[in-house]
Amino acid sequence: MLFASLTAQASPLSAQQIKDLQSLVSQLNPIQQAWVSGYLAAAAQLAGTQLPAAVQQSNESAVLTILYGSQTGNAKAVANKIKVAAEQQGIAVKLADIGSYKTTALAKEKYLLIVTSTYGEGEPPESAVAFHKFLFSKKAPKLDGLKYAILGLGDTSYEFFCKTAIDFDEQLAALGAKRLHARADLDVDYAAQAASWAETAVLAFAPELKQASGSAQVIAWPGATATAGHDSAYHKDTPFAAELSVNQKITGRDSTKDVRHIEISLADSGITYQPGDALGVYFLNDDKAVEAILTATGLDGSTEVQLAGQTLALKTALTEQLELTQSYPSFVEKYAQATANSELLELVKDKVALRQYLENRQTLDVILQNPAPLTAQQLVDALRKQQPRLYSIASSQAEVGDEVHLTVGVVRYDAFGATHLGGASGFLAERLEEGAVVKVFVEHNDNFRLPDHETPVIMIGPGTGIAPFRAFLQERDQAGATGQNWLFFGNPHFTQDFLYQVELQDYLKRGVLSKLDVAFSRDQAQKIYVQDKLRLKAEELWTWLQQGAYLYICGDGNKMAKDVHQALLDIAQQQGGFSAEQAEQYFDDLRQAKRYQKDVY
Repeated sequence: MLFASLTAQASPLSAQQIKDLQSLVSQLNPIQQAWVSGYLAAAAQLAGTQLPAAVQQSNESAVLTILYGSQTGNAKAVANKIKVAAEQQGIAVKLADIGSYKTTALAKEKYLLIVTSTYGEGEPPESAVAFHKFLFSKKAPKLDGLKYAILGLGDTSYEFFCKTAIDFDEQLAALGAKRLHARADLDVDYAAQAASWAETAVLAFAPELKQASGSAQVIAWPGATATAGHDSAYHKDTPFAAELSVNQKITGRDSTKDVRHIEISLADSGITYQPGDALGVYFLNDDKAVEAILTATGLDGSTEVQLAGQTLALKTALTEQLELTQSYPSFVEKYAQATANSELLELVKDKVALRQYLENRQTLDVILQNPAPLTAQQLVDALRKQQPRLYSIASSQAEVGDEVHLTVGVVRYDAFGATHLGGASGFLAERLEEGAVVKVFVEHNDNFRLPDHETPVIMIGPGTGIAPFRAFLQERDQAGATGQNWLFFGNPHFTQDFLYQVELQDYLKRGVLSKLDVAFSRDQAQKIYVQDKLRLKAEELWTWLQQGAYLYICGDGNKMAKDVHQALLDIAQQQGGFSAEQAEQYFDDLRQAKRYQKDVY
């Protein structure tokens, strides 16, 4: 055993501490042991670098605080790179997930840089909700002594592009803070622009922040850096070439949905993940779609083009590197200009009409419905780089080992006389054969985590939102957790859409799953959804919350998550006697305590 010989050696631990440590280690699987090891190492390093209080106080105003609000990990990665750039300039840095930042500290800040994404219809990412509310509340302090800069990451295919970054920028200024560097709002292909912005932003802060010694005091806050045990040679920029092991349809023949259970081998990768993490998947575009584009534009696929500093054949770029499915306004504008298409040029002047036009059109449709000659480089320059799709991981490594499982809803619809498939879901479900290679990486999500093994959890995951909760149940089963588990699941039909039915019933039989409430919306005249089941179980659900249960939601963020949240607010008012405002505050407090977590898309 790892600590078996500690008592025979000189040790700073007491006999009881050694006994307690041995007891803890015996309950952990290898993945958990690695996490604890890294956590203790990081804590020891932090403790060893603490400065005397007087020195800390004198340097307090010479620290750059970097906060990130990240939904999919992009803002976090950019913030870490800015931290490195600042340290290279001799700047002292505090880096933190905005969700772990104490808002009471804001009034004392002198230099602040925020990197944030925007979610859905202009909403802050889940980790930034509390900070956003605080900033716009009556509790927000005057910030006359603060100098700041904001970087926004977004997607121009959404109407409220980078709205969270805009909100932060404008509200900080309204509270009296001074904008030290102009905000940038970056689209999905942000890497080069983010690097350029980071360089100029750091130089803007540097004159006032450089330490006299020329060396930086690096300070890590809780949640600031990658969680211990997350280190891997494979990430977004260098994905792992994995093997697709299983592609199994888990909805019935007559279902209106096509949901696949996907298993991918991570053998020999060294990749580790935790329940709550996501898997990033790169995909190849459909060969037929690529050929159709070449025909519509009259281009030769062997023509060489420049893309992100590389020279490659046009067909290769269209197949492996460029986005042909998700549509976005900037493509229409660039394509219209390159082809001198008067109708499209007129359309892009009306943002509302343009969004309506793109509602059921893929990028491919825009080209095929407006065929015109243009150069290969013009086409490449109009398109944006393909972004990996993130899927909530549906397995616990404690149970499946060197595998990772996904629950993939296939995007499929008919329009303009043809069947349309989603980029990654179509690739995984229809074009990638078992045994073939798929490039993947793990995106860690420290804002969607299980509590200790004794704490009860309530999981609300209709449709493919069940994925992380399958991982949660596997994890708790393997750990022999004593905390109760309550799952709410919904889908259209019991006979066609009960995902992982056999597994869930086994968990229920063995007591791993304490309670299972299902809502099959189309199996009766009146539609019943998970939020309706929540209201029916309001009293018991409220009791669980009062007893310290953690609450999780996963799935559609545009409608389901909002409807569920409203049901929870109603329950808090009904069962807790709260006003509407008090109910909102109650769940804000749960969110701050990490007891109310969402993984929505």
